[in-house]
Amino acid sequence: MARKNANHAVEDQIKDQAFSELQALIEESDKLLKSSASLVGEEAESLRGQIALKLQHAQDAVSRVRERTKPVVDATETYIGGHPWQTVAISAGFGLVVGLLLGRR
Repeated sequence: MARKNANHAVEDQIKDQAFSELQALIEESDKLLKSSASLVGEEAESLRGQIALKLQHAQDAVSRVRERTKPVVDATETYIGGHPWQTVAISAGFGLVVGLLLGRR
């Protein structure tokens, strides 16, 4: 049980780190967009508008991915937690098949 909690904590940490890095990238891009306000001209305004639109799309995509993957991740964690030996057997079988296929080379 302790191993399951430790693995779950590590997985959560990895997911959170990936999303926080992506969020930091979005925030930094937003800062760059705001600092480009000193640029003048129609082209600069058009560029800022395009960057703002792309940032909004990226933020929306992150939210959609997070919402779509949460049920799958929860279901997978529940199954693995409830059927550890079946999971080991399936993983070993998959590894055997891949090993045989790679060994044929």
